[in-house]
Amino acid sequence: MPRLFTALEIPRPVALQLSMLRGGLPGARWIDVENYHVTLRFIGDIDGRTAVEIDHALSRVSRPPFQLRIGAIGALGGNKPHSLYAAVEGGRELHELQAEHERILQRIGLKADPKRFVPHVTLARLRAVRDSDIAAWLSLRGHFSSPAFVAERFVLYSSRESVGGGPYVAEAVYPLARAGRDRFAEPGRQAAL
Repeated sequence: MPRLFTALEIPRPVALQLSMLRGGLPGARWIDVENYHVTLRFIGDIDGRTAVEIDHALSRVSRPPFQLRIGAIGALGGNKPHSLYAAVEGGRELHELQAEHERILQRIGLKADPKRFVPHVTLARLRAVRDSDIAAWLSLRGHFSSPAFVAERFVLYSSRESVGGGPYVAEAVYPLARAGRDRFAEPGRQAAL
């Protein structure tokens, strides 16, 4: 049973900029740069038949590309921070794409996602990190901002059960602005779905 989610990719130059923030916080488990993404909808463990149905439904999404920008850095978890993140600013287009994914998955029979959509890139997982260390780290790095970049496609990823942060496998790629999709697959090899 694959564990699936949909997401937007972070372009390599922006991911490398974010990677420069790594370090200097004892107890943080930093996410590998190649696993940076903006989750649109976590799907969960799905049987193969449902995965094919999801792939087919997502292939019909037709939306134009849109701009994103990485903004401030913060911590998730309120009084007990569990993650460091980079906020993603994408405006109406980003929220509409995410809402369409939610509607598609509910039509297929999945339960509504109970979490409110907060677009972000997870940078690190925190466990047993002192609040004062997090505050000091954020005071030095929290004012990050990336140049704008264009989201030209979204991806259906799978992940294996692990301790957060990947590795993730791109199962299918769905270009924005045109119907259909391209597969991430080696020549002569079918994509996993």
